[in-house]
Amino acid sequence: MEVLLHQIDAFADAPFSGNPAAVMPLPTWLPDALLQQLAEENNLAETAFHTSELPQEAGGPPGEWPAYHLRWFTPAVEVDMCGHATLAAAAQLIEDIHPGHDRVSFYTRSGWLHVDRTEDDEYVLDLPALVSVPVDPDPVLIAALGVTPVRAYTGQDEVIVVASEADVLTAAPDFGAFPPLSRGVVVTAAGTSADIVSRFFAPGAGVNEDPVTGSAHAQLVPLWSRELGRASLTARQLSRRGGTLRAELADDRVLLAGRCRRYLDGVVTLPD
Repeated sequence: MEVLLHQIDAFADAPFSGNPAAVMPLPTWLPDALLQQLAEENNLAETAFHTSELPQEAGGPPGEWPAYHLRWFTPAVEVDMCGHATLAAAAQLIEDIHPGHDRVSFYTRSGWLHVDRTEDDEYVLDLPALVSVPVDPDPVLIAALGVTPVRAYTGQDEVIVVASEADVLTAAPDFGAFPPLSRGVVVTAAGTSADIVSRFFAPGAGVNEDPVTGSAHAQLVPLWSRELGRASLTARQLSRRGGTLRAELADDRVLLAGRCRRYLDGVVTLPD
């Protein structure tokens, strides 16, 4: 059996930037254990698998545009939400399969998500806005991150706010010292290179540092929108590769815009 493999950099300003995602179209779902093995073999932060077969709970397509069932796997686990691999999957489908459409929808563990292509070939992802609850910083996590917190929040991810962009850049995590996390931790600050800056760490999910984390901004954008007093923000993730997002809080949704750059197309041969 042969399965297509596309590697696409999402939220990429230039070649070799942004977050690489593997996108693997499937005619029908393969066993979960095999999907996890493929994600581990791809060894990227996320592998996105999609099929046109919608599950019964999806309730049918949400409109007259293409709709797919989408799942995301890190090298270690299946996850509930992933932004950059959703953007990459949309770019692959619109460019390869549906060039006459500028929208594709995905049924996921986080419900229906939509991606639109703009006239200048950006992709805009629609995610649910996530809540952050103030908490006392966990001293074990703070020591593992090597940062000085200004305040802390919990939600989908742990969020540690620090004083400056320089403090985000100089965080030096000791991944072996991390406490168990529900997903990951974001270190963030108001920025100079963008309105907000961040780094994202999820060693428990098999991703020590994620290059550009769209799903983390579903929590960061509502938080910083209140803090800065405006709905539209620019965001920069300060990983080694780096990536830029344009973000907007629209009622209970977060809109994230960025570019996708295709790196490779290939074929994976599986045993029959």
